Amino acid sequence: MDPRSSAEAVSDSKSSVAIVEDDAALRASIVRLLRSVGLATRSFESVVEYLGSEAPDCPSCLVLDVRLPGQSGLDFQRDLVAAHAEIPIIFMTGHGDIPMSVQAMKRGAIEFLTKPFRDQDLLDAIYLGLARDRARREQHQSLRRLRERLEHLTPRELSILIEVSQGRLNKQIAADMQISESTVKVHRFNMMRKMHLASFAELCRVVDRLKLLPARQPGP
Repeated sequence: MDPRSSAEAVSDSKSSVAIVEDDAALRASIVRLLRSVGLATRSFESVVEYLGSEAPDCPSCLVLDVRLPGQSGLDFQRDLVAAHAEIPIIFMTGHGDIPMSVQAMKRGAIEFLTKPFRDQDLLDAIYLGLARDRARREQHQSLRRLRERLEHLTPRELSILIEVSQGRLNKQIAADMQISESTVKVHRFNMMRKMHLASFAELCRVVDRLKLLPARQPGP
């Protein structure tokens, strides 16, 4: 069976899989498998060695052994979570148990594979991890573009954006700002153009994503 058959080909030259495994033979075997389906790989014997490398700027995931020399895989995952690092992790272990796997999954692991595992199970988990990291990176890039557009608004345009998002009419905004309604329309048009928005619904989604309004307090 084609090892890519259970998932769309999310692997390409712009993705990377890091393998941290102290068993040299298994590490080399995983590298061969991943390269056979077109995945770029980086392999390491320990967490320290991995941390000493430069992470590529592309969708990535981490295939991580639970038991390693020095810091364990689970302890490393805990540190990554504490540091808000969002790289998807696939765990491997020859000594897994249910509490260990539950702990790893609660912290956001993609999969917890017990050795020996099927090649396809590892590939499926890696494809899922890369897809999630790609989506996360795209969301971050989209948010960055929105923030850059927001910086190009004048203070008046920003104020009107917020007022419009709360359902205020042009004449209400004009009265509050002590300007003419036609001036509000000009500022509103320029604001929508600069933010690349075509509708009120899009504007509300952008305001929500950028958290421009104070969070609503829960009722009594």
